[in-house]
Order: sequence, then structure tokens, then C-alpha cells
Amino acid sequence: MKTSIIDPHWMDTLTAPFMVNAILAGLFIAIAAGAMGYFTIARHSTFAAHALAHIGLPGATGAVLLGLPVSAGLGLFALGGALVIGALGKRASQREIATGTVLAFATGLGLFFARMSSSASQQMQSILFGSILTITRGQVIGFLIFDLILLAVLAVIYRPLLFSSLDEQVAQARGVPIGIMNLTFMAIMAGVITIAVPAVGTLLIFALVITPAATANIIVASPLKAMLVSGLICLVSIWGGLVLSAMFPAPPSFIIVTLSTLFWAMSKGWEAIRG
Repeated sequence: MKTSIIDPHWMDTLTAPFMVNAILAGLFIAIAAGAMGYFTIARHSTFAAHALAHIGLPGATGAVLLGLPVSAGLGLFALGGALVIGALGKRASQREIATGTVLAFATGLGLFFARMSSSASQQMQSILFGSILTITRGQVIGFLIFDLILLAVLAVIYRPLLFSSLDEQVAQARGVPIGIMNLTFMAIMAGVITIAVPAVGTLLIFALVITPAATANIIVASPLKAMLVSGLICLVSIWGGLVLSAMFPAPPSFIIVTLSTLFWAMSKGWEAIRG
């Protein structure tokens, strides 16, 4: 008798409490990643965004050692690293050096903490590759609160942040506080990384924060439209990954990253055909 590779109970899985938490978390992650992904590319800070997830690694493993929530340690170290990079790297070229230096130290420290405790070592896989199905209702509420704060802050600083992202030198000449914008952007990005890591982990974070934004930039030209399209692509990737992982025996993070990459590849193909 031939056995189907599709789980016959996948519809029941989608309505389970843990999956509902994952679906809600995906929505709030997509909102944050969509809003900040555009600015990350415009400010040439994709390396910094990717590095912040790894900089949070020692915070996550250290939190396990102390018996604290992993997200709290991750967020604290990501924020600290973001502020250091923002303070030391006032220009894009300087940020590359500051980011690489902080990243190297943080990675080494994370491995050191992991070696000190077997429980921290066991947490490494979920930290590196994500575990969106284990997100709790408390984390979901935290994501919602973060999104509300993020949107409120962006509403206030949208114009100067966009100006400094597109043309830093002209913005500085016009009186935009570049240093404050750098620090604010990096601090917000640390928060976005903190809520996105549970979904796909530190190694795959690029696929949620950067890849959808890069895809959106190919499809539309307007900054606001690019943010909306980026968030939509991110959301479809996450929700699609959750549905497919319920149907087939594959980890959600792998499917999420695959879908995000496929959208980008299709947009690149369309761009090549268009001209």
C-alpha cells in the first residue's frame, strides 16, 4: 500500500495552539522586517544587519548559562553591538570595519559560553537555525509591542532617516543629525533581528530582513511601496513555510528561506527579461 508523503492531519496541525502562535509571530516579524529591510539596503548596511544576529549569539548562550530567557540575552547583546557599530562607524566604510571587529569578538565569546554549559550547547541549533514552532504567546505579545513602537518611531523619523539613507552627504549638509540617525537605525535593527531570529535563526536571518527587501526594490521604485511589498513577501514566505512544513516533513526555517530566495530569483529573472 502506497503511503502519501503529505501528512493527512496537516489541517489539524495548522489550528494547533503552537501553530497559531507561529502564524501570529510571522505576521509581526514580516511587518518589522518589511519596514527596516528597505532602509538596510539603502544605507548599505546589509553586512551589519547579518552580523547583528551573530553578535547576539553570546547573549543567547550566556542567557542560558544564567537561566534567563534566550531572547533577552540575544536582544541585549544585539543592541549593545548595534550601538557600538553605530558609534564607531559613522560612514559606510567605517561601519564595515567596526562590524567585522565586533562580529569576530562576539562569535568567539558565543562559542566560549556554549562550551561552558551542555544546555547552552544544546540551544545552539535553535539559535543558529531558528525554531518558530516553539514561540510562546508571551513572545508574540512582545513582538506586537515592538511593532507598535517601531511604527511610532518610524512615523517620527521617516523623512530624516530616508534622506540620510539615500544621500548621507547632502543630508548632513542640510542639517540632518547623521550620528543620531545611525544610532537610531542600528538600535531599531537590533530589535528587528531579535524578533526575527526565533523564526529562522542567526545563520538564515538574511532571508527575512534583506532578501524580501531586495526583491521589492526590483519590483517597485517608491520607498513606501517597497516596504509594503517587502513585508508582503516576507509574510508569504513565513506563512507558506508554516503551511508546507505542516504538510511535508521539512523544517519550517528551511522552507521559509527557500521561498524567500525563490521570490528573489524570479524577480531577478523578470528584471533580466524586462531589460
